[in-house]
Amino acid sequence: MNSTKILYWIGTLLLTAIMCFSVYNYFFNHNAISGYFTHLGYPTYLIYPLAIAKILGLVAIWGNFSKTLKEWAYFGFFLNTTMAFAAHYITDNGGYLFAAIAFVGAALSYYFGKNQRP
Repeated sequence: MNSTKILYWIGTLLLTAIMCFSVYNYFFNHNAISGYFTHLGYPTYLIYPLAIAKILGLVAIWGNFSKTLKEWAYFGFFLNTTMAFAAHYITDNGGYLFAAIAFVGAALSYYFGKNQRP
């Protein structure tokens, strides 16, 4: 296994693990997540659609169905992790480290995935 493939899988697995943890919290820890969303001024009705979008994005990346679909999924994850980092940093609850790691995971997966899974 070469280093490119290892970095791709590390990034993809990091992104997947953090997004699955996020989706789990959105569905099963709804009250705490609602509090964060309310504190930031975001509407709480976005919680469930965002969780479903994360699941669909992971399916698009892992399924490798369409290049365009995968590009949009990565764009969504970049946007989501950037906004999550800003939101966690503003509220100063310490969760911004996970958002930064997810961003790095998405970047590694996207950059090295172009050669590994065309």
